[in-house]
Amino acid sequence: MKRTLHGLNLTNLPLTTRLEFESFDVRGKHLSEARHWSAPEVFGPRAHFSTSPPPASLLVRDVKRRDEGVYRCRIDFRNTQTTSFRYNLTVVVPPEKPVVVDRWGRVINSTTLGPHEEGDDVLLTCRVLGGRPEPSVRWLVNGVLVDEEYEHNTGDVIENRLMWPAIRRADYAAVFTCQAANSHLVPPKEVSLVLDMFLRPLTVEIKKPAEMGDGGVLTAERRYEVACESAGSRPPAVITWFKGKRQLKRITEELRDNLTISVMSFVPTLDDDGKPITCRAENPNVTTLFLETTWTINVVYPPVVKLRLGSSLAAGDIKEGDDVYFECHVRANPIVRKLSWLHDDRPLVHNATARVFHSNQSLVLQKVTRYSSGRYACSALNAEGETVSNELHFRVKYAPSCRSGSTTGVSVVGAARGESVVIVCEVDADPPAAVFKWKFNNSGETIDVAADRYTSNGSASSLKYTPVADLDYGTLSCSASNEVGNQLTPCVFQMVAAGKPHPPRNCTLWNQTSDSVEVSCVAGFDGGLPQHFLLEVYSGDEIKPRINLTSDEPVWTVRGLEWDVRFRLAAVAVNNKGRSPPTPLEDVLFRDPEKRTASETTLGAGAAGAAGATVIGAGAALALAVTAWRAARRRRAPRKSPPSAQLDKPTDHDDAEPDLIPNNYCETSSAPCLAVSSPNRTAPAPLPTPACNGPGASWTWSARATTPSVSLGRSASASLRATNTQDLNVDAIKEKLLDNRIPESCV
Repeated sequence: MKRTLHGLNLTNLPLTTRLEFESFDVRGKHLSEARHWSAPEVFGPRAHFSTSPPPASLLVRDVKRRDEGVYRCRIDFRNTQTTSFRYNLTVVVPPEKPVVVDRWGRVINSTTLGPHEEGDDVLLTCRVLGGRPEPSVRWLVNGVLVDEEYEHNTGDVIENRLMWPAIRRADYAAVFTCQAANSHLVPPKEVSLVLDMFLRPLTVEIKKPAEMGDGGVLTAERRYEVACESAGSRPPAVITWFKGKRQLKRITEELRDNLTISVMSFVPTLDDDGKPITCRAENPNVTTLFLETTWTINVVYPPVVKLRLGSSLAAGDIKEGDDVYFECHVRANPIVRKLSWLHDDRPLVHNATARVFHSNQSLVLQKVTRYSSGRYACSALNAEGETVSNELHFRVKYAPSCRSGSTTGVSVVGAARGESVVIVCEVDADPPAAVFKWKFNNSGETIDVAADRYTSNGSASSLKYTPVADLDYGTLSCSASNEVGNQLTPCVFQMVAAGKPHPPRNCTLWNQTSDSVEVSCVAGFDGGLPQHFLLEVYSGDEIKPRINLTSDEPVWTVRGLEWDVRFRLAAVAVNNKGRSPPTPLEDVLFRDPEKRTASETTLGAGAAGAAGATVIGAGAALALAVTAWRAARRRRAPRKSPPSAQLDKPTDHDDAEPDLIPNNYCETSSAPCLAVSSPNRTAPAPLPTPACNGPGASWTWSARATTPSVSLGRSASASLRATNTQDLNVDAIKEKLLDNRIPESCV
């Protein structure tokens, strides 16, 4: 049996042409030994006729487009007629793999589409070449058909253009697939792209520091750490910090999956109060994809205070009598609850009488004087503390005035005839005095002193003056002027004839205790100048005094000297011309109280006892006093006051002790160790029973211009001193004698 399959190649042969290209011959052979033949120019090894499994078939591998056509199978039988069958073979040619190009015509060779930003429009073109029959080209997104409209391009190119507008976050990782198919016999050709996107942050949040104070306030000059968290950005966000418009650099950043954490460290200042702190989370690849949040900080701080002179005032043009004001500029959070003013570090309170007024944050001074000059400051207080402003040095100009320590405004200058003295006229002035003028005035005339007679240095003028006659003693005055004006009241110097003072007299010791004694004297002539007094205390044979006590009056109290040491006392008067001769006093001896015997009494009791025992009868004492006074007056020549032009040095006769009047004597049972005299004080009560002793003790009395005093020395003696006609006070002596009621038997 011989079977042949004839077919036509329509592409290579005419339709009327028959071509035998495959045969299977089993004539005279077993089926397994059948002879197979395939035309090499048609199929060659690609075709094979198979009889098993039945039915028999022609297998063609790797079908080509040229294999399409009508095939006839003819079967020749040995005993029957030949049978033929016809088959129409249609060959489907699949298209080539699609190619995707972007909006700029560039072929996308990767599997990723993008990355794109949110809001972008995605434009894709799927281009397919070939295919028979003509393929269909379509777009699918995540497996869903979205576009199947395609169009022909030149030749056998088919395109489908997809517009995907305004992509959103939900489109991230979407799969865009282009398919080309022309038969169900083979799967469609396709290409898929995954959409990649840059995503903006979804959240951004500032974590405020836990150290904030009540009400969410920050304290100035204290360091804080503030955290900011952001999520949702792709790739992870980059966090940037801003304070106002200035970017902050002191930050640390940490990534946790899709979460970015940034910690910013900063120290707020008072200028940061009310400023916004901004945390911006930004996609690192696209600057327009960001999200930010703002925190307005509230910074508390102590007041910042600055003091200024009133804006309408010129600091260099203020003079006495002007009105001025100061302005205290304060910045504070929280607000200031107290505002104070200081002048030379002392509080300056509101005082309408003194023309000092506080008004809000201003200080008003009306009719300022030179004493208004100095350092001014203001102080502000709030809950964070107190701050003192800068010091403002305030200057008030004023006309010259005399800088004199005298309460009367007149300074006494003493000079002897022919003695040259330098008189210094000091003035207070701001600015310093520019011109000085001197004048001399006596009872007869007023003379201007020539300018070459004195010198000036701005704050003082010095005049050398020498009186040579009585008419040269009078009044010198100086006055100055500066740019503010002339001195209203001149400085006055009274020229007097002067010399050294006379020594103190009638010095007594009284009110002695175990460690103190009081000394009082009567001032002598002051030499025509103010004088003061010295009490010099010597120990043993020392030449230099151990103690100098100075007093404006000849009265001193000596305390704290050693026990059982004999001290010598001397009183001296001093003025600008020098020292008087010293007036010696009786020695002082302080006894140790622990060494006293039971028979010793206190000083007060001893003095009273002595006074009671030695006071003579009224009549006899008065007669003795009068006699002594008349005798002294006969011996003394009348003295006159020294002339004003020249003072004579006191003679020894003037300083000598007055006459002594001898008398019988009386002693108390225990005599005191020191003489005690207390002028202007009541004498202590006498002992009840005075005792009279034998010879060897005597009394002398002293008479004073004020009150009689009893002076008890170590020999229990007293003296009666008649210095001049005014020194003897007979009535006082008589009253004293009568008060003590001394028996006449003691006289």
